[in-house]
Amino acid sequence: MNDKTFVDTNVLIYAHNVDAKAKHEVAKLVLQELWSSRSGTLSMQVLQEFYVNATREIPRPISKASARLVVNIYTIWCVETTPSEISNAFRIEDESRLGFWDALIVAAAIKSGANRILSEDLNAGQTISGVRIENPFATMQQATAPAPFQADDCDERLPFRGCISRFELSWSGTRWPSNVHGMSVNQGMNSVFAMWSVM
Repeated sequence: MNDKTFVDTNVLIYAHNVDAKAKHEVAKLVLQELWSSRSGTLSMQVLQEFYVNATREIPRPISKASARLVVNIYTIWCVETTPSEISNAFRIEDESRLGFWDALIVAAAIKSGANRILSEDLNAGQTISGVRIENPFATMQQATAPAPFQADDCDERLPFRGCISRFELSWSGTRWPSNVHGMSVNQGMNSVFAMWSVM
C-alpha cells in the first residue's frame, strides 16, 4: 500500500507560523510524522507559493534568507513538474472543475505517487484520479468558528492560491547546516525539528 502524502502550501505555512496557534501545532505534528516516516512529498509550486507568501504577501513578511532555508530543507521532498503534469492538470481542471493551480497540485501529487493530499483549500473527502483530499484541520474547524476572511488579505492578481495571514518565523540563535542542498533526510528532519524548538 502506498503511504505517500502530498503537502499543500497552507499546511507548510501553518507549520512555520507560530501565530496560527492550534493550526501551527496540528501542522507541525503532521510534518513531524511525515519526516519520521519519510513519506512526505510536495512540488516546486508549493515551495514557490510558500516563498512568495512568506516574504511578500503576509502582514509581517519574514526575511528572504529564512524563507529560502525552509525551501531548501523541503527540496528533498520535491517532485519535478514537467509539461506532462501541466497537460494532466488541464485534464483535471476540466474533469474535476478545479482551478488550474489546484489541478496542478493534484497532478504533482499523482506524479509523486501520493495517495492523499493534505490541504485546507481543496475539497476534503473528494478523490481525484485516485488521490484523496484530506483537511488536517477539519476537526479543529468544527470546534471553533473560523476567523472572518478579509478581502485585503490577498492579491488575486498573483499566481498562487489562497491567502496567508499573520505569518512570522522566529529562528534566532539556531545554527543551520551550511549546505542544505546536500542534506540527508535525517539532517533535513533534524533541521525542521530544531527550527520548531525555538519557535
